[in-house]
Amino acid sequence: MLELLKNLVRWLVSGSQWSGTDGIAHRLGEHFQYSLLATVAAAVIALPLGLLIGHTGRGAFLAINLAGFGRALPTVGLVTLVFLVSGLSMWPVYVSLVALAVPVIVTNTYAGMAAVDPETKDAARGQGMTGMQVLWQVELPLALPLIMTGVRLAVVQVVATATIAAYVSFGGLGRYVFDGLAQRDLVQVLGGALLVALMAVALDLALGGLQKLLFRHRTA
Repeated sequence: MLELLKNLVRWLVSGSQWSGTDGIAHRLGEHFQYSLLATVAAAVIALPLGLLIGHTGRGAFLAINLAGFGRALPTVGLVTLVFLVSGLSMWPVYVSLVALAVPVIVTNTYAGMAAVDPETKDAARGQGMTGMQVLWQVELPLALPLIMTGVRLAVVQVVATATIAAYVSFGGLGRYVFDGLAQRDLVQVLGGALLVALMAVALDLALGGLQKLLFRHRTA
């Protein structure tokens, strides 16, 4: 075990391991790109849907059922299916990652909106606010903590699952995992898995810092 850890450290700090198109820096960039595009696309779809359901109270069953769908989604199976239909492209990966991220964002956005005290909304309407004003000035600010939690959970899930890009012969940190398994190179497999975990933690911490900054600004 000690020898394995030493080899892992050497693999991670080797200068040659960080250069070139197969280097860690390039693979990190690819993985970040896949994760960012998928999360942004999921947020564009999920946030308006969650806000609409939470604001109107209609379709709550959809938000609740989406949570179960997200947990049961066979990501690799979906990648394979879309890959067979669309051919050799990144679309299967992006479709699968977006499908994974949408449920958790919708569910948390709905939960945040549903948690807003009805009396607070009634008081806002009593002051002459329109429905859209209540949504943007009352409900959304109060729901923001749970909404941000949903986005952070989605980011962590997407980063962890973006390794499937290598499953259909594309890049990212999953390349180390799949290539390492094929070559029976345990050090490479562990290195790829560790880098994925570190990226997920780093992005979660960054979003957590942004969340604190937003709330500090609100309460200032």
